Amino acid sequence: RAHRHRRGGPGVTRPAGQGAGPRRQIGVGVVGLGWMGRLHARSHRGVLERWPELGAAPRLVLAADPVPENRAAAVDHLGFAAATADWREVVTHPDVDVVSVCVPNHLHREVALAAVEAGKPVWVEKPMGRDAAEAADIARAAAARGLVTAVGFNYRHAPAVVHARELVRSGRLGRVTNVRVWLLADYAASPDAPLTWRYRRATAGSGVIGDLLCHGADLAQLLAGRITAVCALTGTVVTERPVPLRPGVGHGGHEVGRERGPVENEDHAAALLRFASGAVGTLECSRVARGPRAEYVVEVYGTRGSVRWNFERMGELLVDTGAGGYTTVLAEPGFGEFGRFQPSAGTAMGYDDLKTIEAALFLRSVLTGEQHGPCAADGWSAAEVGAAVAASAADGRWHEVPAVPGTTHDR
Repeated sequence: RAHRHRRGGPGVTRPAGQGAGPRRQIGVGVVGLGWMGRLHARSHRGVLERWPELGAAPRLVLAADPVPENRAAAVDHLGFAAATADWREVVTHPDVDVVSVCVPNHLHREVALAAVEAGKPVWVEKPMGRDAAEAADIARAAAARGLVTAVGFNYRHAPAVVHARELVRSGRLGRVTNVRVWLLADYAASPDAPLTWRYRRATAGSGVIGDLLCHGADLAQLLAGRITAVCALTGTVVTERPVPLRPGVGHGGHEVGRERGPVENEDHAAALLRFASGAVGTLECSRVARGPRAEYVVEVYGTRGSVRWNFERMGELLVDTGAGGYTTVLAEPGFGEFGRFQPSAGTAMGYDDLKTIEAALFLRSVLTGEQHGPCAADGWSAAEVGAAVAASAADGRWHEVPAVPGTTHDR
């Protein structure tokens, strides 16, 4: 069954209010209840409040996680009707219409393909697998079934980034000449941080390339067009970490012992970029940077001006349009979806709000059968950039980045 075509039926309820139209109940299944799985659940719940006109009534049907405490939290705190240890029950449940895939990277392909085979649209967290081949498998399978998708590139939904894209695409900055992107974080800076699945090739694939560089690649391509070639280097700073005794949630909450094991993937990466437009750029990322906490910055320079955005000051955009120096522009109603969350400029939005926007775009795609927001092809495209970065770091050469069909960068 192709859920993008289903309309109405016994799941339809009518909201209060004279003249209100029907809302379609959308049964949500979430696989993996770490930090991101819990955020997906909250984001789905937030859509009804923030987008009442959308016509969607998300319902948390079933969550899957191997950890008993997480399953209990799903029902007791997150609002799921039930929880299970077997993710296959989520994919096959008759009341689950859409599936959020929030498990470790090595499971993304298996879970997502099973959901697609069942005819259910998927919202897959980035990276969409351990490598570009796994990401490609998901994107191609969904396209073959005619299913809409979503991928977790939440930073592109920041209202200031939306405004920056409008400035670039309108020509206000002139011809784009160069781009600088860096994503510097400290979540792995301590050598005593636990050796979770993120640091093993069998479960994560790459390290910071999949975790942060993919976000940078997506932002760079969203603002300046397709990246066609890279020349890069990578390195590992913390070479071993303590082995956890029991699982935690996200980056924290793990108990560790005295045993230590090897880190198998990279802590930092840096790349030179070439764009299809002729622009050039740099892209740097680190998970062990001392000082920055989540300094995710994108700068776009053109012949008439430039823009600069930093996630740590998410509601601000620095803009120069030829007047001589930056002006700080605060996000306000009219910038992307800002007005759904705050009434006026200067009032901050947060990270979780960006994921709620992502959920709304996904559910709009499900209701209309048309792709809104970042899709599996965008995840595949970012993975191809990451693969080229890794290959270049291995041999010291420039590597071409294959073009990916169906991306939303130029829409």
